[in-house]
Amino acid sequence: MTRVPIVHGVFGNGPFAEIGEPGLAVVDDRSRMVAVGGDLGSVQWSGGATADSGWTGHRIGVYEQDSLRCRNLVRSWYPVRSLAFHPVLPLLAVGTGSYDGGYSFEGELLLIHLDTGNAVSALQHRREVLSVEWRSETALRLVLAPCDDWDNPHAHEQGHATVVTRADWGAVGRGAIGSEELAAPVEPAVRPDRRAQARRLLTNLATADGRQWSLRRRVWAVEGMQDGRVLAALDGVLAESWLPSGDRPWAVEDEEGGRQLVLSSDGTSVWANAERRGRRKRRGWEVSAPRLARIAVDTGQVRETLSPGVSGVLVAGGRGTILRPLDSRRKRPHRLMMFDLDGPVDGPEVGHFDAFNHPFAVRRAGRPYVLVGIDPDEPHKDKWVSAPGADGTLRRLFPHSWVPEEHHFGGPAVEIGQSLVYAGAVHDGHGLQPGGAYVVRRSLNGAVQWQYRTDHPATALDTDGDAVYVADNSGALTALDADNGSVRWHIELEVDGAPTTALSLAVAPQGHLLVGTVDGRILECEVRR
Repeated sequence: MTRVPIVHGVFGNGPFAEIGEPGLAVVDDRSRMVAVGGDLGSVQWSGGATADSGWTGHRIGVYEQDSLRCRNLVRSWYPVRSLAFHPVLPLLAVGTGSYDGGYSFEGELLLIHLDTGNAVSALQHRREVLSVEWRSETALRLVLAPCDDWDNPHAHEQGHATVVTRADWGAVGRGAIGSEELAAPVEPAVRPDRRAQARRLLTNLATADGRQWSLRRRVWAVEGMQDGRVLAALDGVLAESWLPSGDRPWAVEDEEGGRQLVLSSDGTSVWANAERRGRRKRRGWEVSAPRLARIAVDTGQVRETLSPGVSGVLVAGGRGTILRPLDSRRKRPHRLMMFDLDGPVDGPEVGHFDAFNHPFAVRRAGRPYVLVGIDPDEPHKDKWVSAPGADGTLRRLFPHSWVPEEHHFGGPAVEIGQSLVYAGAVHDGHGLQPGGAYVVRRSLNGAVQWQYRTDHPATALDTDGDAVYVADNSGALTALDADNGSVRWHIELEVDGAPTTALSLAVAPQGHLLVGTVDGRILECEVRR
């Protein structure tokens, strides 16, 4: 019987890892607790966006000041604006919210019970809560943003201040505070940026504990080597290497960070693909030049850098690698760029790529696979799983959707024998529906061998040939039987008792499972029989 995985090693660990980039932090001298509001970021990039459905990276972490151990970790649908410990009760008031970009200011007042970790959303209607402050054991002062900015150009600099009283705030239930209690005249309201202050506080707390705090987020790719080393790509780092001892001998920094790693055919170097997003500059939006580098595995030296002209997504398979362009501005078809150690050459033409429909990163592939739409004018429709043929053209293998009336988005995949196991999601105009995410195994003629339906889109998957390991954006990790798709085990991923979410995973040559998390850590999990 296969055991559930046990985390027996963590690379890149550190204090306050669970909350990502801190937005604000407060210390409560009475309870000797620290509350931090942070953001792990989204789980999409230019080469893949399907896994972002239903995801929120906003977190509230409560830590013991003496040990920096995470006592509570709560997800929030909105950015954290304010934090306040109750003067007597084990209770944390949290104001959250944001502008929706076009009309409304939405958010919540969360009451986190520190003894149980339960969080109560106390407002009857969603409102952005800019500030929370306990005036006494029974009185909580709130500053709320206006409901919207309709006919009010000053709404972004205004707020409504009110005091809500309750005899016992620990007994306040969901939606217990109605709109009538929040009515108050409008007044100027500042929205301070507390990020620098939060960073200083976390740095000082870690130093006082004899440790070092540094920001790590989103391990997008992880690979295991024969000698036990682990390679990873993450925010701000094109690629890095970890030794079994836990030392990090090298890291190649990047302004955005690496999103993909593909080992070269000789095994001594790895191709690393960087993200490139637009940044607002004085003269408008600017995008840095694409970065695709081959890095020596043993030293971290950049051996060569390709300049493809446009950003792309790496497609691995066999002894070569393909770069599929992401530039959507060109009207004419793109060509795949095929390369390894001998330099790039043009491959067959391929249609437009978008981050929802066409991601199809196939691990352990004997040849490259891509998703291509039949109609060049509507390439997101009628997608086929295709592969370059010996004659230099793309050969259609089978339709990506095995249900004709359903439109399927792309996702991670792995090749097993003469079949592909891949994850995806079914498009619905109202968003992802229950059971709308899937993992399916299909033979190369398109026959469905099994399918597994779930409510949460996959972030990554891999196989050891016996089981298929699937991570999804809820924080779950599931092992499916490779032969019939039945569930062998299903767990909620945790590190030291605090939940986390896998963004990447790989079965290492030694048989253990490597998991890259959204909070910048790399887990070694034992899953052998």
